[in-house]
Amino acid sequence: MTCAREGSRMMHPGVASTLKAVLVSIRLPGVAERESELSLVELRRLVETLGYEVIETLSQQRPTLKGPTALGEGKLVELALLTGGPGQPASPIKRKVTRAEARRAVPDEAENGEPMATRAPGQRAGIVIFDCDLSPSQLQKIESATAAKVLDRTGVIIEIFSRHARTRAAKLQIEIARLNYTAPRLRESSAGADRQGGGIGGKGAGESSLELDRRKIRDRLKEIKAELESIHEEDEHRRSRRAQEHSVVLVGYTNAGKSSMMRGLTGSEVLIEDKLFATLDTTVRPIHPESYPRILVSDTVGFIRKLPHDLVASFRSTLDEARNASLLLYIVDAADVSFRSQLTVARTVLSEVGAGKVPSRVVLNKTDRLDTGEVASLAHEFPAAILMSARNPEHLTRLRETLISFFEEGMVERELFIPYDTQGLIGDIRSSMRVLNEVYVDLGISMRVKTFPENLARLQKRYDLKVGKTH
Repeated sequence: MTCAREGSRMMHPGVASTLKAVLVSIRLPGVAERESELSLVELRRLVETLGYEVIETLSQQRPTLKGPTALGEGKLVELALLTGGPGQPASPIKRKVTRAEARRAVPDEAENGEPMATRAPGQRAGIVIFDCDLSPSQLQKIESATAAKVLDRTGVIIEIFSRHARTRAAKLQIEIARLNYTAPRLRESSAGADRQGGGIGGKGAGESSLELDRRKIRDRLKEIKAELESIHEEDEHRRSRRAQEHSVVLVGYTNAGKSSMMRGLTGSEVLIEDKLFATLDTTVRPIHPESYPRILVSDTVGFIRKLPHDLVASFRSTLDEARNASLLLYIVDAADVSFRSQLTVARTVLSEVGAGKVPSRVVLNKTDRLDTGEVASLAHEFPAAILMSARNPEHLTRLRETLISFFEEGMVERELFIPYDTQGLIGDIRSSMRVLNEVYVDLGISMRVKTFPENLARLQKRYDLKVGKTH
């Protein structure tokens, strides 16, 4: 099947650890230079997450991404000198660029002083990665001009997601994104075009290899969506069982420390890696030690600039967790100079999916990497934020107390008297209220509790409970 060949052409895991890469940034009108630089830095981290070695970065200002290769002719030649390509797409009309023309089109030396036109074969890049999305035609022409594999930003992110997915749901969601990405990039193979065939499941009359592959993709997408709908119904059933419990959802940029925060708050053995998108699956655990009110904490997939819309839509479980949360904690890597724009990205995505009005708090994480002056400056700039390090047990304890206090708003303290002959009441109280004090007397137990008014009303109706106010 052509789409399988296309996937192996895009990436080859066996060479990921040694493949050299060139990154290309195209800055369009209206995009600030700083924003373009930050996006390119992020792309480098994405590429390094795949195990590639970045040997060069190229940047160019362009009025538009339109055009055969999105680049100017001179910049395309400069790129080809890094990969060993001819410098222009193959064409029966245009001739190849000569070495003398290539030298005139680009600087004589790279930034490191090495003559660009004489880069040794072993030092050439085998893959070119653009910090934007390219059309199938552009990808093909750039590959022809550079004699290298070419990926755009979406292709890189999809590959990372496919490597890191663990659960069945995540794998299916990523397969949808991959198929949607691959389908328009399928190209007719030179052999077998417009072959005839028959029989059940075979080609129809005049159906080409390309048409057959696209039909298979459509059929597979239909199967995946049906299976995901079934998984979604199971998730909804689990969420409905947790509807009466308080939920805290950790959201934010990828690699901001959400998984470390999850482990610190719940004691669960979640995966922690210093990589982008190490966590793709939603994990739900109760806060530990358990509290009243009971609080569930969810770790979710991280966000990133220019996150492909197919992937945003695919991670339905993550977005549903955020929409149904009692509280969102925006986890931010305070040691990252670009954290302000990252916070904006996370807020924008969540607002777009309907979670913008959920109560939230900002957690400036990784303050252990900052000096005292930087921490003080952040505290002044973000007075309502929680400054901490997920590596510090004292900070985690304070965060736990902050969460409990948040959910205690609206609770009341009351004195209860429970006769010894009342069956089941004491167990009900312990499971639904926080017991602050209890005294055993002749006729029963006197308890001072903290709880929500609705809980008191329920027990009063069920057990004819005697309630007094605390003084």
